[in-house]
Amino acid sequence: MSLIRYQPTELAAWTPFDRLATLRDEMNRLFDVTQPSSTGLFGGWSPALDVYDQKESFLILCELPGMKKEDIEITVQDNTLTVSGERKMERERVAGETFRSERYFGKFQRSVTLPASVESSQVQATYKDGILHVELPKSEEAKQKQIQVNVA
Repeated sequence: MSLIRYQPTELAAWTPFDRLATLRDEMNRLFDVTQPSSTGLFGGWSPALDVYDQKESFLILCELPGMKKEDIEITVQDNTLTVSGERKMERERVAGETFRSERYFGKFQRSVTLPASVESSQVQATYKDGILHVELPKSEEAKQKQIQVNVA
C-alpha cells in the first residue's frame, strides 16, 4: 500500500511552472507603480543592452524605444561606457481610467565597464528603430596580436 498526499482540487492541476508564473505576477503587482512618474519606484528605469566583443572593437546594442536621439547621451571615460538620457512622458490622455500602465518614463543611466581599453576619439553611434548601436574600437595595446614562432 502506498500513501498519497492529499491536495486540494484547486492545487492539484497546478504545475511548478504555473506556480512560478503566479509568483512573478504577485511580485510585479507588489512593485507596480500605478502612475508612471519621472522618478519611478527605484529612481528611474534601466534599458536592456547587449555587449559584443568583436576582434577589432566592442559593439553595444541598447534598447531605447520611443526616444529621440537628442534625448540620448553617450560618454566614454577610461574603459567605461555610459548611456544616459530621459524618456519624456507623453501628455496625450485617453478618456477613461487607466487599467494598466507598464511603460517607463523618466531619466535613466547605464554604465558598462569594458574588459579592455578603447579609442574614445573613434567611437561611433547610430540610432535606428529604437536600437542604439555604439561601436568602440579597441586600442592598439588591447587588440589581440598573432605572434609568429620561429624555428631555431
